[in-house]
Amino acid sequence: MNKEEELIRKKSPVNIRNKKAAYEYFFIDTYTAGIVLTGTEIKSIRMGKASLVDTFCYINNGEIWVKGMSVSPYFYGSYNNHDVKRDRKLLLNKREIQKLQSATKQTGYTIVPLLVFIDGNGRAKMDIALCKGKKDFDKRQTLKEKEDRREMDRAIKHY
Repeated sequence: MNKEEELIRKKSPVNIRNKKAAYEYFFIDTYTAGIVLTGTEIKSIRMGKASLVDTFCYINNGEIWVKGMSVSPYFYGSYNNHDVKRDRKLLLNKREIQKLQSATKQTGYTIVPLLVFIDGNGRAKMDIALCKGKKDFDKRQTLKEKEDRREMDRAIKHY
């Protein structure tokens, strides 16, 4: 990821994160994919009305899909409003999809959405990661490191 992409993500008015992903998984490789959305879905996402809780990605017929992503109905939408939890197609290169498909055939690996943001052109993008599940002792270690960082920040703040 270059500096321009980082600036776009920081300046994006919408940053919908999957906060539990870093706790549950080790990230092996990350990708940025476009999302195929309907008109009312993009309007809801621009308002920040989406959630990545309990989402995952799967590959079907050479296409990658995200399952479980919740996008709230658009308030001003009429009968044309979308389904809240429908499967949404992600846009990646064929080579990247094949690489992910071969990696997920190994046990313990999965594809998890990390972040939904709006890029500089107004399009919704999603950061996904090839992940390996953490064991319980790894999760305890992650929590301990997080607590240590908080304590150091508090100590620095007091001085």
